Amino acid sequence: MHSIASPLLWTTFLTICGLLLILDLAVLNRGAKVISAKAALRNTLFFVSMGGLFAAFLAWRFGSAPALEFVTGYVIEYALSVDNLFVFLVVFTYFSVPAEHQHRVLFWGILGAVVLRGVFIIAGAALLAKFAWMIFVFGAFLIYTGVKLLFAKEGSVDPARNPILLLCQRFLPVTSEYHGAHFFARVAGKLVVTPLFLVLVVVEFTDVIFAVDSIPAIFAVTRDPFLVFTSNVFAILGLRSLYFLLAGVMHKFEYLKLGLAAILVFVGAKMALVDWVKIPSGISLGVVAAMLAVAIGASLLKTTLAATS
Repeated sequence: MHSIASPLLWTTFLTICGLLLILDLAVLNRGAKVISAKAALRNTLFFVSMGGLFAAFLAWRFGSAPALEFVTGYVIEYALSVDNLFVFLVVFTYFSVPAEHQHRVLFWGILGAVVLRGVFIIAGAALLAKFAWMIFVFGAFLIYTGVKLLFAKEGSVDPARNPILLLCQRFLPVTSEYHGAHFFARVAGKLVVTPLFLVLVVVEFTDVIFAVDSIPAIFAVTRDPFLVFTSNVFAILGLRSLYFLLAGVMHKFEYLKLGLAAILVFVGAKMALVDWVKIPSGISLGVVAAMLAVAIGASLLKTTLAATS
């Protein structure tokens, strides 16, 4: 499938991402520490700014169309990734993960997510290149997922029933105690996995599930693997700091799931009707942004009214 990016641009982008991750873990957040709301806000603004600068680079180098496709894909991915935050909160609460170790779990979880997203994108691009009718399958699946999310019951996420977790507990020696920020430890001379490793496994498995929705959603905006991958990566890189920023107030976004469901149905319909109705990227971006804004605004309005009544 054709891409605007040369091998040099791919290499440069991956190198910069690697350096950002090294800077994050080895310099800015070295050792166990609790991420403050102020630091989370600073990091969130930094990664959003990086995405904006990248969009500006695309506009300068390739024109406004690829830049707009990137921004639309970025907003869709960022919006859908917010749903991950609710799952992270449930998982961390279930496993009673110490606050100072949550950053380490999310770092390695997001690093794995970048690799897994790359695999999904390559597979999706190959499928669309060989079987053009797969775009309708992706569209129908997104519509189904959106409707399913619309009627999903609150509190339906149960980490204890996660199949990967159950598999690990069955076949791996697991200690019930945390050993600092270590994923593995030696107990009585035997190498065991710690609960922190189980948390990481559940986080990775959760991202795989969400990627099944988000990757087809971005293919509705652009077929360029580079734009699909970069919009995913920028959204994922900012997800960790966004979690620490919103962890204490996520319960206030009551209508966010309805907004995400509407976005999935809209994007799915766009894919399913691609041969008959062409929706420009600018309009798609406006619709997605409006849906997200209405969901967040309605949630905050309800919270405000409840607090004053």
